Amino acid sequence: MSLKLYHSPGACSLAAHLVLEEVGATFEPVRVNFAEGEQRSPAYLALNPKGRVPALVDGDWVLTEVPAILRHVARTHPAAGLWPDDPRDEARCAEWLAWCSSTVHVAYAHVRRPERYASSDAAKAEVMEKGRETCLDVWSQVDARLAGRTFAAGDRLSVADFYVLVFWLWGRGPTLAFDMPATYPHWTAHARRLAERPAVRRVFEREGLQLP
Repeated sequence: MSLKLYHSPGACSLAAHLVLEEVGATFEPVRVNFAEGEQRSPAYLALNPKGRVPALVDGDWVLTEVPAILRHVARTHPAAGLWPDDPRDEARCAEWLAWCSSTVHVAYAHVRRPERYASSDAAKAEVMEKGRETCLDVWSQVDARLAGRTFAAGDRLSVADFYVLVFWLWGRGPTLAFDMPATYPHWTAHARRLAERPAVRRVFEREGLQLP
């Protein structure tokens, strides 16, 4: 098996893991142990010098960054229909991927990883406080965008839906500890629809995650 996905349970790599499973790809999920600093090991840095997940490895070809991996998997498995054909829906899907990676993820990182943005304890505390304010706003925007919609981009399932699910989980997690069902009901309904899919259930079990 040449295709491998390097991932960490519950990290943003979950989106790639979900999409690979959804399209029926034959791949080997390889856990990167963040608690032991495996992402900074020489062996992993030789694959991905960024020291992050995910990394999709096909022989000697390596692809990183969630949006790029999601698009690649969808395009190489067209029968699954996870990359929209309609130009406007395609643009909307790309918009979601960009927003998730550049805004939603970054807002969360200010709370989860303040050391990336400040050095002193006081400065880190300010970064976390402001980051949480930003997350409240961004999470509300996502919820509003999903109101009255079955899928994030267009009228059918796309890779964007799986990426959005990751941040619902992060909202529920200990870093933010949002009451997702009460505060973000549209997003929660979206997450629970995805949780009914067999591929999603398999990946959540594999990664040891609780379904929405």
